[in-house]
Amino acid sequence: MPAEAYDMVVVGGGTAGAFAAATAASEGLDVVLLERKSEEEAGHIACGDAIKGTSTFPDVIDLDYLKEESFTNQNLTRAVFENPVGDDLDVPFRAPGAVLDRKRYGEIILEEAERLGTEMHYDTVVQDVTQDDDGRVTGVRAKRKGDVVEYEADVTIDGAGALSILQDKADFSASRFDTNVSYSQFCSAYREVIEVPEPVDYDDAIVFKPTEELGYLWYFPRTATEINVGLGFQMTEEPMKLVDTLKRDIRSRPELKDGTVTDKLGAALPTRRPYDSAVADGFIAAGDSAGHVNPTTGGGIPGAAKSAHWAAKHAVRAISEGDVSEANLWEYNRDVMTSFGKRFAAVDLYNIWGMSNDVDELVEMVSSVPGQQLMDSLSSGSSDMSLGLKLETLVKTFGHWDSLYELYRVRKRAAEITRHYNAYPSSPRGFDAWQEARDAVMDDLYALIDADPKY
Repeated sequence: MPAEAYDMVVVGGGTAGAFAAATAASEGLDVVLLERKSEEEAGHIACGDAIKGTSTFPDVIDLDYLKEESFTNQNLTRAVFENPVGDDLDVPFRAPGAVLDRKRYGEIILEEAERLGTEMHYDTVVQDVTQDDDGRVTGVRAKRKGDVVEYEADVTIDGAGALSILQDKADFSASRFDTNVSYSQFCSAYREVIEVPEPVDYDDAIVFKPTEELGYLWYFPRTATEINVGLGFQMTEEPMKLVDTLKRDIRSRPELKDGTVTDKLGAALPTRRPYDSAVADGFIAAGDSAGHVNPTTGGGIPGAAKSAHWAAKHAVRAISEGDVSEANLWEYNRDVMTSFGKRFAAVDLYNIWGMSNDVDELVEMVSSVPGQQLMDSLSSGSSDMSLGLKLETLVKTFGHWDSLYELYRVRKRAAEITRHYNAYPSSPRGFDAWQEARDAVMDDLYALIDADPKY
């Protein structure tokens, strides 16, 4: 079977794959992107659609074009947490956000990758990973429009998404690539896009509502009359009938009466810390494939775009140096961990704590926490309050002080995790000691909240 040879093969046409390919192609590499969907369906991915804006994207594609074509609502100024046991929380944003048309967004980033020089292979399903006798990944084997094709490359970028098949097929025993991955570290999600006849009164807001299980419903306005509605739940919990739960809540909302469903889709996404290492000889994972998703909100677009851009940059350098070893790609790990990786790892501690508590009590406590501090904790794992605000919160949370003290102690571990990730080793030599010290903090957390280990 003849092989097709490239400098880089990128698997997956989502945010990570498109930004990795665009970055590498713009640097002059011979790049091919493999996408299992047809060209017409490519970019159609389940997503909540809400983002902070173009500031979250690497400046490698035409961001003005992306914004003009796919940002359908650029007037988000607040978040609303609908409270089933009290007053809703209405939290202003520090900076405006946006909601996008995910299908059009997906089309644009793939179009831009191709414009910059990427060879696009649609209808291509990757079935296996190829490796040499030393374990270096040398490419992939795929079926393209019925024909088996082997792709050889100096570096393979895994942008295949959650629970990537590449990681199931590859043998990483000779590397430090994180294989401590299981279904329990993921969330199942489902969303619909609904057209309504009359504008909703929250077209400037993203709306959240807790579910009976550990998860949440969302209502994100693409426009005043086009709403992305969805929900997700942690796979460690009792299975939730996603469609039935969503339909039941939709029927209770007057603003969605007489609405028409124009699209529906489900997906799995990681609600875990980033992979401890996402590189091996000739191989880099980015985006959902490496756990680069905020584990509390499920936001994955910024992490995918940034990590893929860094992955491609390091791959370009390594290929030019003739050394695509794990050690020479390692700095990619450090870029991730000392940036958003440390925040996501810290936020994950709150996820673990939440899963060890009763959902009703969590809702009551959240209802008593000041909105801005809640938003800060969800996005970065930390927040600050003035003395007066702390005293006010103590009064409002009477009856939950034991749990809040436990949460305070969790917060201290989250700060410790953040500091530890800032000290992520610059080479594989320091990795084992770093991992051992991090695991000691996690063991302390599990003992503190009497929870089973997540990893």
